[in-house]
Amino acid sequence: MPRKRLIGIVTSDRMNKTRRVEVPRLAKHPRYGKYIRKQTVCYVHDENNESHVGDTVEIIESRPLSRLKRWRLVRVITRLDVAAREALQTETSDMDVLPQAGQQAQGSSPASAGPAPPGA
Repeated sequence: MPRKRLIGIVTSDRMNKTRRVEVPRLAKHPRYGKYIRKQTVCYVHDENNESHVGDTVEIIESRPLSRLKRWRLVRVITRLDVAAREALQTETSDMDVLPQAGQQAQGSSPASAGPAPPGA
């Protein structure tokens, strides 16, 4: 039986020799029948670290290589240019730095923290 081949986009290249690839697909809603865009996440073995975020790659099924990796990189189909890749990485790193809603800034006065307890 031939091995499956898929084409997807690299969404993470932070790990050494491992890439996170999202493969888009259409699924039909069970009740309404409307087609919905979904994606399958595959962890891919990239021996030479040749793919990067935003690249379109072809992957093939393989034996289990680790707890999550079940795919190998065949080839990089298209590469994202350097300027777009840097913009994409700064955009995602800005999302990691944003403070959570409801957290107070450090060094704020206790009076502005809320109402005073009774009897104070």
